[in-house]
Parts: sequence; structure tokens; C-alpha cells
Amino acid sequence: MSADIKVPTLGESVTTATVAKWLKHPGDAVNEDDPLVELETDKVSVEVPAPQAGVLGPLLVPEGEEVEVGTVLSTIEAGSGAAPKAAAAPAPKKEAAPAGVQAQPAASGPVARPATPPSDVAAQGAAAVAFPSARKMMAEQGVSAAQVGTGTGKDGRITKGDVQSFLSQPRAAQPAAAARPPRQDDPREEREKMTRLRRTIARRLKDAQNTAALLTTFNEVDMSAVMQMRAEYKELFIKKHNGVKLGFMSIFSRAVIAALQEFPAINAEIDGDDVIYREFVNLGIAVGGPNGLVVPVIRDADKMSFAQIESSIAGFGKKAREGTLKIDELSGGTFSITNGGIYGSLMSTPIINAPQSAILGMHAIQDRPVAVNGQVVIRPMMYIALTYDHRIVDGKEAVSFLVRVKQNVEDPRRLLLQV
Repeated sequence: MSADIKVPTLGESVTTATVAKWLKHPGDAVNEDDPLVELETDKVSVEVPAPQAGVLGPLLVPEGEEVEVGTVLSTIEAGSGAAPKAAAAPAPKKEAAPAGVQAQPAASGPVARPATPPSDVAAQGAAAVAFPSARKMMAEQGVSAAQVGTGTGKDGRITKGDVQSFLSQPRAAQPAAAARPPRQDDPREEREKMTRLRRTIARRLKDAQNTAALLTTFNEVDMSAVMQMRAEYKELFIKKHNGVKLGFMSIFSRAVIAALQEFPAINAEIDGDDVIYREFVNLGIAVGGPNGLVVPVIRDADKMSFAQIESSIAGFGKKAREGTLKIDELSGGTFSITNGGIYGSLMSTPIINAPQSAILGMHAIQDRPVAVNGQVVIRPMMYIALTYDHRIVDGKEAVSFLVRVKQNVEDPRRLLLQV
């Protein structure tokens, strides 16, 4: 009995994927749950497992093709061992030319062919340079392949993401049909296609800049109290929570959660002409993986303890390094935190993770001279930045929120007393 291998449900708002790599070949014997094909979505790579043991049938979709949820990619035939190769189709027999008609000689020059209507040529050209979903969107929006230009898909084919990126550009910036002259590569350069994840990161960040009214406000945090608390309770925390370490991320997370409850607009979202306010916090934590930065989401983080948040972050970090994050772990966030300090960043202006309305940027801790009670002292200081969508968050709210985060971190007792 055969079973279809289909593109699985890919998560919130994700309807298409690209066949990145076939991990098995037609005729290969596979076991149930063996990974068969790797799909690359807008957010993460996904491996599709075998639904049953058997032999892999023909590949219905080649690598590089964009597919929609539910598309059949191949089949699994029950049984084991290599599938027999299909017999080659017999060559068609040559029919004798009718009497009185001279047979055409072997081609010694160009053979005239009937002209193809211009409309058919255009259709064939669009089919050759664009994926089906991209052709559909271009037709709906009245956009030509020449306007979009060279695509980022395999062999330069236009993807749906390419069309979306083109449509998101200001009209004045959209080229009519001008093609740039080909760039002459230097032999010391190496050219490779951007991954779908990297293209999506680029598109989403640019979309956020084009759509939201982004503004960033800064402050600095004296990390003395937090560092002293960690040093004092580090070993006890590890023993109490089965090896979970107390880090700065859980402290900042709890400080952010408390501030979001006080300033709900920063945890809200614009949906058309409406604003969606939330009574929960799904906290996105940016982590680095082999394919770039991803933002897994700690759901209902407002109900979690320091240890639970630390455990969740450690688990996501491990999955990101191994490339095993699932789609549903990367969606549904309401606010994000990114820590450039682990790479040495002293200050930055992070870009929001749309449709979220704000993101907090943490940075490196650095000993600096500061004035305390009229005296210049050296303290471990960290710059923090809040980038927010000014369409929904007022400057007063943003500044007050960041001040509250600063106060919560500088005096962690506030988190326990909820003041």
C-alpha cells in the first residue's frame, strides 16, 4: 500500500516552502520516520519524515521548486529494497514517406519552424523565470517578470518573496524594466545564493522599516546589584533547579514582563485600523544559529519563574545550533529581546520583529566611571535600547518603559515585591 509524502502544515501565516534538498533518492529503502526531504520556509528549515517504511517513489517536485502546503512531493511504496528501474520506452518507428514525397535529408542547416505567437512567448518566458506562486501574485498585481528582475530562487527564478519585496518598495524605487549590466566577478570572490532564511530575514527587516514608524530610545543600567546577586546565589540556584544556571537573560526577561504589564501598548499590535492589546506575554528571545538569527518564543512567559525562563532559553539555544527548531516555536511572539552584548556590541538600534511593536536590545557590560552620590566610581554598566513603532507607542510610554526596566534590573527586589 502506498502513502503520499505531502508538504506538512508549516505554522502560523506560512503557506509555502522551497524544496531545499532531497535526502533520499527514488528506489531507496526507507524506515518509518526517516527524513526524506528538507523544506526551507520563511522562518526555518523543516525535514519531512517517511510516513511508513517502504521504497521511495519518483520525485514529483525537484529541488529549488516552491510548493504550497498539501502538495504531494513523492510516494512511499510498501516493501523493502531498491525499486526496479522503469524500462526505457522503445524508440518510435520511422514511417516510410508516402509515394511521390521525397524524404527530408539529415539537417545540414537551420530548419524553419512555425512562429510562436508573441503572447505564448511571453507566457513561456514568465513560466521559465518564476515559480507558480510568484506568477500568480504577479498576475494579480499586474506586475511583469521584467519589472521584478532576477529572482533569488534556483537558477535566478523569481519567488513569491521576490514579488512581495518588489511590491513593498516605494513606487519611485521600483525599476520599470531596466536591467543592470552584469557584474564582473573578481576571481578572488566567491558567489553563492542567499538561503531562503537569509532572504526572508532581509525582506522582513526591510518591510518593518518601510511600514512602521521606528524610533529608538536609550538608557544605561548599573549591573552591580544583579552581578552581586548572581555571585551570591549562583551555586544554590544550580542545585535547587537541577543544573539550570542563573543568567542575565531571565533577569531582563522578568524586568521586561513587569514593565509590559505597566505599559500594555508596548505589548500590543496594530491590525489594520485596530489595536490588539494582550493580557499575556509571549517573549521572543533572539538566538544565533548556523543559518542566521532566529527568534524562538517563550509562550506565557509572564507565568514563568526565573528558572523556567532560563531553561527555555537554554533549550532554544541548543535547538538553534542543531537546526531542530519547529515552526510553532518561532511564531506568536508579542515582544522580543536581543542581546548583541554576547558578540561585543556596545550599542545598537535593533529593528522590531513585525508585527510586534517593540524590541529591547541588550549590550556588552563595560566598566565605566559614573557619578554616585557626588563621587566618581567605576561600575559595570550596560547600554540598553528600545526600538518601538511610534504609530502605536508614544515617546513618553517608551521612555517610561525603558526607565522601569532599568529600575527593575538595578534593584531586583522590585521584581519580588512587584513595585
